[in-house]
Amino acid sequence: MLKTVNILNKRARFDYEIIETYTAGIVLAGTEIKSIRMGKANITESFCEFSNNELFAINTYIEEYAFGNQFNHKSRSERKLLLNKRELKSLAKSVQAKGLTIVPLKLFTNEKGMAKLEIGLVRGKKTYDKRESLKEQDTKRDIERIKKAF
Repeated sequence: MLKTVNILNKRARFDYEIIETYTAGIVLAGTEIKSIRMGKANITESFCEFSNNELFAINTYIEEYAFGNQFNHKSRSERKLLLNKRELKSLAKSVQAKGLTIVPLKLFTNEKGMAKLEIGLVRGKKTYDKRESLKEQDTKRDIERIKKAF
């Protein structure tokens, strides 16, 4: 039985307002999937960019595999994302026209053991929006604390 891996980008949910989400496959080199299955990846500082009508995840960190040899992968490199043509066209159009950004939200493995990346079409939050979300988190925490006491 395969262990599922969920690597979240918590910073993206705080900094951006998520408009749409997509699930994309990733083109990986030999030892990258082994590092992901061990949970040795980070998508906090990564973003997505179009190049020649293809979508790439840039600045995604996947640690080098400890038991790899000279064919080990680079820890930070561009990784191609796999989406349908229709999805790629709609994403490209909304990024160019509306000034939105594409950010990875979650890196996970599915039931077949393949790595997938959940990406989101996002708009940046203003500082007052961030303060409101912090206030909501504090009130939720206080309510849970009070419920636990009773």
